[in-house]
Amino acid sequence: MPTLSDLRFGQVATIRSIQGEPALVQRLCEMGLLEGESVTLLAVAPLGDPIEILCGANRLSLRRREAASVHVEMLPSAAS
Repeated sequence: MPTLSDLRFGQVATIRSIQGEPALVQRLCEMGLLEGESVTLLAVAPLGDPIEILCGANRLSLRRREAASVHVEMLPSAAS
């Protein structure tokens, strides 16, 4: 299953699950990354880490290793 770290610029996905260390899962959930939420990749730092996502009305920055804990379902792009 793809993860948040697999998204490309502008791609939209729905969060399906969060796996990993309990402290990391709790922290991500407290930031608003919950199952069923829609996320969009907004930006990637010049060296590839961190990434910036839009989740609801919140803009969040995550390290790629943290984003790899969030399993998503890719949504079809609006352009197609």
